[in-house]
Amino acid sequence: MAHPAMDIEAASATVVIPGPILLLGAPGVGKGTQAKELASQWAIPHISTGDILRALRSDPAKAATTVGAQAKALMDAGKLVSDELVQELVATRLKEPDTVRGYILDGFPRTIGQAKWLDQTLAAVAESLPVVAVSIQVGYTELLRRITGRRTCPVCGSIYNTYLQPPKVAEHCDLDGALLIRRPDDTEAVFAERMRAYENLTEPVVEHYRAMGRFGQVDGARPIGDVTAGILAAVKRLRG
Repeated sequence: MAHPAMDIEAASATVVIPGPILLLGAPGVGKGTQAKELASQWAIPHISTGDILRALRSDPAKAATTVGAQAKALMDAGKLVSDELVQELVATRLKEPDTVRGYILDGFPRTIGQAKWLDQTLAAVAESLPVVAVSIQVGYTELLRRITGRRTCPVCGSIYNTYLQPPKVAEHCDLDGALLIRRPDDTEAVFAERMRAYENLTEPVVEHYRAMGRFGQVDGARPIGDVTAGILAAVKRLRG
């Protein structure tokens, strides 16, 4: 029979301090779903650059800083926020106390320049762990079906997929019978362009972390719980 102290030691050895985790994946792989689940399991924040930028428009306090005001002004003018401003916004978010044990990065870094900036920024903080990157892999055809088959009820917000989770009556909501709508950008042409942009920008990021031994990948076509388990196992291996 194992000694209780040994059991405690064995249990503590399996505990992983997640540190900074970058989730990578093409449009439609389920990064957002996985990020929220991982953030909940580890009790760490899910940091999305999209959320940071949207908050500038809804929270006057966040837009009151010099960097926030500059970024908001660009967005209000319909212009892209520069890498430098995005990096400053991310750097500010990473200094908040809820990031001490780690965080899930979603949407950043998306270029090799941003990845190198992040590595240098974290290396300058003595107690910070380096980034580990995990890519969620799903085949092109499956992703195309996920995106182009997506339909939403304009009344109750229910989401369907004509290929994977169709309504009982074609193009009508099961709950209220409303005619389902398709987002204008959920087309094959737009998806193909987003995929090209993702591959061109992100492939160097993948190779960057792979070369440093800080990269893993999981099969994103499996059930959601299995994908989560795969990411947890990958992070544990990379932090080992």
